Amino acid sequence: MGIRDFPVTGPDAGRINRDNFTMRTIGVTQEFTNPAKRRARAARAGADIGIAEAGYAVEAQSVRLETALAWIDLFYGKRRLDQLELLDRSLGDLQATVSARLTAGTARPSQALEPDQLRAAVNDRRSRLEAEVAKARARLVRYTGDPQADAVGGPPPLDIRADRLTAGVAALPRLRALDARTRAAEAEVGLARAEKRPDWRVSAMYGRREPNFGDLVSVQVSIDLPLFGGRRQNPRIEARANEAERARFDRLAAEREVTAALEADLADHAMRQRQLENARGLLVPLARRRGELDQASYAAGTLDLGGALLSTLALAEAEVDALAREAEVARDVVRLNFTYGPITTGSDTDDY
Repeated sequence: MGIRDFPVTGPDAGRINRDNFTMRTIGVTQEFTNPAKRRARAARAGADIGIAEAGYAVEAQSVRLETALAWIDLFYGKRRLDQLELLDRSLGDLQATVSARLTAGTARPSQALEPDQLRAAVNDRRSRLEAEVAKARARLVRYTGDPQADAVGGPPPLDIRADRLTAGVAALPRLRALDARTRAAEAEVGLARAEKRPDWRVSAMYGRREPNFGDLVSVQVSIDLPLFGGRRQNPRIEARANEAERARFDRLAAEREVTAALEADLADHAMRQRQLENARGLLVPLARRRGELDQASYAAGTLDLGGALLSTLALAEAEVDALAREAEVARDVVRLNFTYGPITTGSDTDDY
């Protein structure tokens, strides 16, 4: 609606009822977009929705991964602290034997200081571990929103189905986002091509003038003329086609990159798994056997306190190192399953 032909100069300026041109109008206009353009716009809108959904999936995957890693760090940090507590109690038992030997005159006075020196070193390590546990707990609280968040229960299963991870690479959120961007680029090509097809519009208008003059009706049909395509539409089509081709190559390169990264991560996991098996199967049993033999020798008086303390410390170090290796394996499992595995809400992820 509006006013047409309103005079602004001359003797009738500013007056609406002095000439036969001024009229108050009301009408309707309808545009009919060509079908190719409508389809291209719908495809672009669908691609934009896909980009948004993929972005959400990528962020959700990141949050779930960081939550699981924080749980792993807290769980194994607490277990290593427990191992240091066992070491501290062992040092207390040795301290008691030193006191008895000092009373009996079979030990040097300086030997009474050795357990305390070792206990001070253990306290330093405990302080570092307590800081790591506090940081892990803070991360877990951040990602869960639960101020009482804690790592309870047993450790998660440390198994990986490599074939399943490899088969699911194409469905990863990161690649789905690139798929959506490729579809958006292809939709832009369709839009550029549709510009060569004309749109058309139809309008009808009723104009009311002063009673001294007759009212008017207008009907109009207009059609776009996409002329000079070689200089206007064709360069735009070529540019959009090049962008779509680049998007397809980016998607292919990203899938190859993810596949290579998965293979490298699986190799690292296999290496850490072997290191854990070596620690559990050889290093810890050997350290425990050495400790038992040295304790027996110390009790028999054939080994000094320093040797007994070193074997006790070696066993504790082996146990703590094995826990650290197990934590690395668990972190690998979490990273692999949550980075390359499907995003689910069922029992596949409840174990973490």
